Amino acid sequence: MGICTSKPSPNSTLFSPVALQAKDNSIPTNDTAIPDPATASLNDHTSKTTVEPVKKSPLFPFYSPSPAHRFFSKKSSPARSPARNAASANSTPKRFFKRPFPPPSPAKHIRAVLARRHGSVKPNEAAIPEGSETGGEGLDKSFGFSKHFGNKYELGDEVGRGHFGYTCQAKFKKGELKGQQVAVKVIPKAKMTTAIAIEDVRREVKILRALTGHNNLVHFYDAYEDHDNVYIVMELCEGGELLDRILARGGKYSEDDAKAVMIQILNVVAFCHLQGVVHRDLKPENFLFTSKDENSQLKAIDFGLSDFVKPDERLNDIVGSAYYVAPEVLHRSYGTEADVWSIGVIAYILLCGSRPFWARTESGIFRAVLKADPSFDETPWPSLSPEAKDFVKQLLNKDPRKRLTAAQALSHPWIKNSNDLKVPLDLHIFKLMKAYMRSTSLRKAALRALSKTLTVDELFYLKEQFALLEPNKNDAISLENIKAALMKNGTDAMKDSHIPDFIASFNALQYRRMDFEEFCAAALSVHQLEALDRWEQRARCAYELFEKDGNRAIVIEELASELGLGPSVPLHAVLHDWIRHTDGKLSFLGFVKLLRGASSRILAKAQ
Repeated sequence: MGICTSKPSPNSTLFSPVALQAKDNSIPTNDTAIPDPATASLNDHTSKTTVEPVKKSPLFPFYSPSPAHRFFSKKSSPARSPARNAASANSTPKRFFKRPFPPPSPAKHIRAVLARRHGSVKPNEAAIPEGSETGGEGLDKSFGFSKHFGNKYELGDEVGRGHFGYTCQAKFKKGELKGQQVAVKVIPKAKMTTAIAIEDVRREVKILRALTGHNNLVHFYDAYEDHDNVYIVMELCEGGELLDRILARGGKYSEDDAKAVMIQILNVVAFCHLQGVVHRDLKPENFLFTSKDENSQLKAIDFGLSDFVKPDERLNDIVGSAYYVAPEVLHRSYGTEADVWSIGVIAYILLCGSRPFWARTESGIFRAVLKADPSFDETPWPSLSPEAKDFVKQLLNKDPRKRLTAAQALSHPWIKNSNDLKVPLDLHIFKLMKAYMRSTSLRKAALRALSKTLTVDELFYLKEQFALLEPNKNDAISLENIKAALMKNGTDAMKDSHIPDFIASFNALQYRRMDFEEFCAAALSVHQLEALDRWEQRARCAYELFEKDGNRAIVIEELASELGLGPSVPLHAVLHDWIRHTDGKLSFLGFVKLLRGASSRILAKAQ
């Protein structure tokens, strides 16, 4: 959860709710409604087209609603992290990165969703007056943090203030680090008026403690508390935001410079995902440079909206910043893939200086994210390499199943030839392997045929992943290899994400080995291959191989059993064209459906 480091304007009337509302009334509001039913919940409490004055929620002071006037106000007031230097005061601009504009939507939970989650918020409930806090009586605001902040640190000047706290510089008082500058996020306990607000602070600190040991992650020192405040102490990054540098370059990077940024972002996000942590608010403002040096290291910050996610779990809170939010977040069913979408938006901005999805209102942005396709026809895209365009397109695939993972993106042809690049271990392969081991012999044969069509570039990622599992002298892996690799690359966050429990369920690998050829069949993603060009040609080539080695006569009832279809499914109506009438073997259509795996949606379409 960020803290704003922009100071309040001395001219309060300029930004008063009345002035802002008057200004916004002149702006067309034709796109304030979201017709898509999946996002209708975002407007549960905002059916009017006029913009209402800014109000703090009395029950959720950590999150501010995002009325349309925030898109157009000249005041810069994004959610900020304590890791920032005071000099960094820009915020995300509008579509083109020519000069600093205010953020289109601060990082937040969408208010309507939080209201339903709490179950008691009314849309027109009175706001808490500025400077006063009520509620929260009876809540346990003791976090168990150290109470010796004042003994270790000398608190310096305030460098920013947000809706729920403020940021200060500080320095160590004693010891080996005496005099070293740090950043401190100070969160008043009086602001914590709900159990959700308290839990958000507790979870942020827990994640910062657990995620350790990565060079592109802001260093966390410790968390403290006293009767009045919580203090989160972190590394002070003095090089400014990634956004600052984008603006300084007039809106775009060269391909080589964009690659350097992408490698650092993908590396740290892949690390987080391996630990079972999803950031949920990736944007240029949340990446800071350690110094002003042109080649200084980039650090990911602001884990206030982050959460632990199990490998087989889907989250449903609608959180983040509007321009960077993934479609599946708006559909309220998402995992770590949502972070990769946000990275795709950042990559698009770095390469061309404009946003892939843009509108004048938040609901318009959401509709664009859900329905529109980014443009690759405008300048400078025609002059960029085909690999760069393909990279961005694969990150911005609206289907999260077809989107690259962060580790896969590091093995993309546009990225992988960079110096000293190491592809990190990817939790995604274990999900695919688990599905493979649960598959029938017929589907395994189909996947083996498909794996033989993989290109050199596609095999590069799988070879890297297999090598990270450290196969034995016979070039094979077992469950012990997987456990050892996770232990080698894991942090305490893995326990909270229940990743060891997920891996422990790999019973099929307990007493057998898997060589590289079978690993390729087990760890490939059919959905990702479907998203590539010439899928039809690849699938037919795989089918020809399957005809030679794996296809066999099968009756509809056996196929239904293979797919796990229940007695309620009208088998002949659904599966009749999956089997050839001439010899009773799988048809090409049946082969492709078998590769994808049966789902209620596919079966519904077939009917």
